[in-house]
Amino acid sequence: MSEKRYGRAILRAIGHYITFFVPVAFVITCCLMLFVTALSRSLAIELTSENISVAAKMTLVNVLLISLLFSVIDALRRKWTVDRPVRQITAAAERMIQGDFSVRIPTVSKFASDEKFNEIIECINQMAQELSGVETLRTDFIANVSHEMKTPLTVIQNYGTMLQAPGLSEEKRLEYAKAVTDASRRLTHMMTNILKLNRLENQQIYPKAEAFDLGEQLCECLLQYEHVWEREGIEIETDIAEGVTVCADAELLSLVWSNLLSNAFKFTPAGGAVRVSLQATDKHAVVQVSDTGCGMTPQVGAHIFEKFYQGDTSRATHGNGLGLALVKRVVDILQGEIGVESVPGEGSTFTVTIGRG
Repeated sequence: MSEKRYGRAILRAIGHYITFFVPVAFVITCCLMLFVTALSRSLAIELTSENISVAAKMTLVNVLLISLLFSVIDALRRKWTVDRPVRQITAAAERMIQGDFSVRIPTVSKFASDEKFNEIIECINQMAQELSGVETLRTDFIANVSHEMKTPLTVIQNYGTMLQAPGLSEEKRLEYAKAVTDASRRLTHMMTNILKLNRLENQQIYPKAEAFDLGEQLCECLLQYEHVWEREGIEIETDIAEGVTVCADAELLSLVWSNLLSNAFKFTPAGGAVRVSLQATDKHAVVQVSDTGCGMTPQVGAHIFEKFYQGDTSRATHGNGLGLALVKRVVDILQGEIGVESVPGEGSTFTVTIGRG
């Protein structure tokens, strides 16, 4: 295989020489002979046809030898400055095709090759890095989905088997049926969030901008959790400015507030407090959702917007780590900003800033 490749390379070099340097040699020879003829006439020197023939042949041979030398030099130059970077790029592309996204191509010397190769190499390295991140996310996503689905399915299977036991009391039957229902509800909630997140991440979303009262929307979302704060004895504090109108997608924003409030009530112990505030400037509306829950460390806070990440595993049964990933994606689509401040043991505050349109 290598002999055929070298044979093709030699034939290609000969073809380049014949198609480029030989015509150049012929043209140079003709030009030189015209120059000699004109010079002889101007100096009144008589040149015989024999002299002209000998000079033409010698000139042609010399030019051919010089052009051959430059052909060899050009071939070596191309081998070092063109063929070598191309081989590196091709080898890296073949490894990426096979699924190896850890490959990185070293940049070539600016003095030994065209700078354009470095631009191509930089793009390929960046593409490999992005593909590596995507592959890692895909692998983690599959592992996390499998893990999250395994728990409720195991619960459904076990309690479903126990429900078939003869002589089961009514109290136990209701208890097992409730466990099956709760596990099914958790599984359904997880799949719904996965579909929502997939739609937000993989499709071009065009928010339906409409003007609405943001304060009214926050109050409506908060009232959805009235049964939670009454059952747990959680104190509600609000500081919602009146008449704050924004021009945004109301449905997407409702998803943001619902997830933030759900987390706030989930992590706030009985007797704690949840605070919702809304302030506005001429261009932006700022919403804060605070709780007096367990809080989190800076290390946990750096990952809370990642899919399936749960900083407090003791409350894993109350969620699946997709809510804040949905929130982050929605805020990005609406070209807003979201941040979190938290103190372990004291609580967390999520701040969402969106344009008023």
